[in-house]
Amino acid sequence: MTRRTFAMIPVLSAAAVAAAPGAAAAANTAYVFGYFKETPNQSGDSYALHLAVSTDGLNWRPLNQNNPVATPTAGTLGLRDPFILRKQDGTFVVLATDLRGRIFTENNQYLHVWDSTDLRSFTGYRRIRMHGLATHTWAPTAFWVPSRNQYAIVYSANNGNDVFMVNYTSDFRTVSANEVYFSPGYPVLDADIVADGSTFYMYYKNLSDGLIYGARSSTGAANSYSNYTGGLRQGNAIEAPLLIKNNTGSGWRLWGDSFSPVNNDYYAWSTSTVGANAWTLLNQRDYTPPLNAKHGSIVGITAAEYDGMVARWSLPAWVRLKSYNFPDRYVRHADSIGRIDAYPFDPHQDQLWRMVPGLADAAGVSFESINYPGRYLRHSNYAIRLDANDNTAAFRADATFTRVAGLADSAWSSFRSYNFPDRYLRHSGYVLRIDPLSAGSSATDRQDATFRVV
Repeated sequence: MTRRTFAMIPVLSAAAVAAAPGAAAAANTAYVFGYFKETPNQSGDSYALHLAVSTDGLNWRPLNQNNPVATPTAGTLGLRDPFILRKQDGTFVVLATDLRGRIFTENNQYLHVWDSTDLRSFTGYRRIRMHGLATHTWAPTAFWVPSRNQYAIVYSANNGNDVFMVNYTSDFRTVSANEVYFSPGYPVLDADIVADGSTFYMYYKNLSDGLIYGARSSTGAANSYSNYTGGLRQGNAIEAPLLIKNNTGSGWRLWGDSFSPVNNDYYAWSTSTVGANAWTLLNQRDYTPPLNAKHGSIVGITAAEYDGMVARWSLPAWVRLKSYNFPDRYVRHADSIGRIDAYPFDPHQDQLWRMVPGLADAAGVSFESINYPGRYLRHSNYAIRLDANDNTAAFRADATFTRVAGLADSAWSSFRSYNFPDRYLRHSGYVLRIDPLSAGSSATDRQDATFRVV
């Protein structure tokens, strides 16, 4: 994040969670992502706590229909950069920047705080004052420091330079005096710090070149880190690094938030060994961030916690269709035409569909628009349109598809026309239509007709 864009990502690693006595009773088998939301024209902005869950840590399903699960009631009445920490007793605490909107000139010395037993409810809301400086308090991250028997809260601030500050706490109610945690001689932003064994790893944004760097320390103490990675960046710019160890205990992922809400939301890398400086960029085909998510945090959760959160907040009542060969593009309607466009765009609801039993055959599927209920994707002269259901047999057949294994990848999906069964839904020039496809069709044609339901 820069002062202009301000989107940040801290997190606690699965390794740190595994070390917690309260977490040792059950293994983490899933993940939860906490975030706030922004869209290009601000129509989808939400400066509150949102949650999404995942079983693989790559593809995310928003909870509560992507509506807030907690909203601040003091300070600016908004939050950014929520950070979820599993504490030593196995319960959770949520920290967040006290800031609503996209104006980053306001000084604020406070963080929002909630307690939660299982992320099904959030209690004890309060704000804690971190310092008395005429500056901001952005992008909190927190971790357990065994040598102090306390938690460290690290955040971005400015004491004449953009640095990371730290306060220590035992209860997330009172904190020690602030002190400089990391000031390498150039401006920095968005620290994320995790522990792996006895080594502490910190990923952050270098504001002087816009790249993400990694540093490590054997103690986690202030001013004890040395860089060990080169700079990482994708797209125009990147910020808010998020480091998470896989629940399987093998491998790590590093996420980076895009520079602003008008660009792609996230990029991700993977490595087998966090200390090896050997990050591999993941194909966007392999992951799907939560819809409209900005600068959040990820933490491992147990199967029981996952089930409890889904029971409390529910999974989405809508789906998105992601293009196989253009994985930054999603099926949407625009001026009643079906097409695939790079996300983000507004209105973002144009890409949300109720995938219902087929109008002509319940064994098939039909796609009803979320923001235009009663309108469905259908073909007309082989072109795909969004039209109102007139309940004729012809319309019902035109709007019905048979879902089959993806023509380019059997783990994905393809959709065969109900009344023209030799034709499949595909994009051509980013516009949707149905065309004949067979085993002899080109690889490109098969990819054009393959989608992930997310």
